[in-house]
Amino acid sequence: MRPGPTNSIVDVPGVRVGHCTRDEPGWLTGVTVVVAPPGGAVAGVDVRGGGPGTRETDLLDPRNLVDRVDAVVLGGGSAPGLGAVDGVVDGLFDDGRGWPMREPGQVVPIVPGAILFDLGRAGTWRNYPRPKDGRAAYDLAASSAVPQGCVGAGTGARVGGLKGGVGSASVVLESGVTLGAIVALNAVGSAVDPTTGRPYAAGLGLKGEFAHVGAGSADDLAEARARGESLPDKLPGVPAMATTIGVIATDATLSKAQCQKLAGIGHDGFARAIKPVHTPFDGDTLFAMATGERGGIELAELVAFMEAGADCVARAIVHALLAATSVDRSADGGLAIRSWSDAFPSALTPPP
Repeated sequence: MRPGPTNSIVDVPGVRVGHCTRDEPGWLTGVTVVVAPPGGAVAGVDVRGGGPGTRETDLLDPRNLVDRVDAVVLGGGSAPGLGAVDGVVDGLFDDGRGWPMREPGQVVPIVPGAILFDLGRAGTWRNYPRPKDGRAAYDLAASSAVPQGCVGAGTGARVGGLKGGVGSASVVLESGVTLGAIVALNAVGSAVDPTTGRPYAAGLGLKGEFAHVGAGSADDLAEARARGESLPDKLPGVPAMATTIGVIATDATLSKAQCQKLAGIGHDGFARAIKPVHTPFDGDTLFAMATGERGGIELAELVAFMEAGADCVARAIVHALLAATSVDRSADGGLAIRSWSDAFPSALTPPP
């Protein structure tokens, strides 16, 4: 196995990604859209967190009629942020894409979505993504390497007291089948081993992918613990609200049921990279998309295929952590959140 050319979800042919990033004063949120190839992609979903915010997930039940989606939206803004999906729907309408109805040109765009909690992190509670932000992300969707870090749905993300963000990764199997994942990392739990300062899933890297990521010094670890214990927004017994959301895509041919299973096993990637995970304060949701450009997966290969998808999710989470940068909105009544690289500078060596 090896990463694809960009080591991101767009290595799956035909898949495009666009971000709308709102990081001006008072704002720290955004939208990420994963656009399927023309004709759509078979899709499934698995929701594991105790506080999800989703749209059109019932449609993806294998028992239901519609078997393809045109895009998947990941966004900030908690429940109100789901309105950003409307902008993506409008873009698809303009492009004539959607589930065909009776007359030529009459379509219904199919766009599931999920949101994470980032309200108030820039100091203004009611600044959340609107339909125009979803449309902006759709219009910017491209097949070039995915921008990562504090962009799109990961703009205001936080993970275990450190800055979260968007991360992506891909893998090409020996058969030539490609899987890719994109994740907006925003969890109550931590993605960092407290005994070393190293991301939990860094050991899953392919071909030296995370060879430049080591353990933090004793001083960095002590300072990180002290800062974590003094976070100003922590209330006794009440963790901060969160949610990690993402998409796995593949060019293999899968049924809706197989996509649902891929999404479910993809949550194992969450569990390899975040502790604790799927808490009552997280709405962890993972979608799976299959474009069908290649053939189906033989039963004997299905386990290894889905396991590779889970590892891809975990690697995307590590990339999100590494790409995130520190933010400080405390002057506006918001949060100051350090990035992993600023918290553990001793753990980094120059990338190979």
